[in-house]
Amino acid sequence: MTWTSYRNRGETLRRVAAAADARRDGLVPRDVPGFDEAFADDADLLGALLLRWHTRLAGRVERELLAEPHDLPGSVVRAWQLTAEEEPGVLAILDHHRELAARGELSPELTSALGKASAKERSLLALMAGLASGQGPATVAVGARLEQQARETAPRHAREEQIVRLSLIDRLKAALAA
Repeated sequence: MTWTSYRNRGETLRRVAAAADARRDGLVPRDVPGFDEAFADDADLLGALLLRWHTRLAGRVERELLAEPHDLPGSVVRAWQLTAEEEPGVLAILDHHRELAARGELSPELTSALGKASAKERSLLALMAGLASGQGPATVAVGARLEQQARETAPRHAREEQIVRLSLIDRLKAALAA
């Protein structure tokens, strides 16, 4: 991959994420200019979105732990919630594809990749919260509980305000891009 194609792919990924944030329907925005040139298929895009989500989450966890080192689980939950607020469209796409995988509607390879990514994310949450000391199913289960707690306790008003604030401008941008 050349520098130009790498840079173009990064810019296309940013446009895909922006369109996903505007739509929040969990569907891959294939109508983004440059999509077909930047990504070979949905699996290629999902890999890039998983990497984007994971790196944002890991960075946010680090920042929250520095800000509040006395409440590790609370900091991790807050980090997940803030990342979800920053990347609502990406999260919606990943959640939608995880649901498809759970129903057996994705290829075995993609289902496996999503499962591994979820396990790694949940392990990160558990380990950084100080609630686990090693890898394995128990660590993944603890991380899953933290993720569920983050989803259940996310402030609804913040998400609703963001939807209203972004809605008009982002929908216009998405309509113009299409």
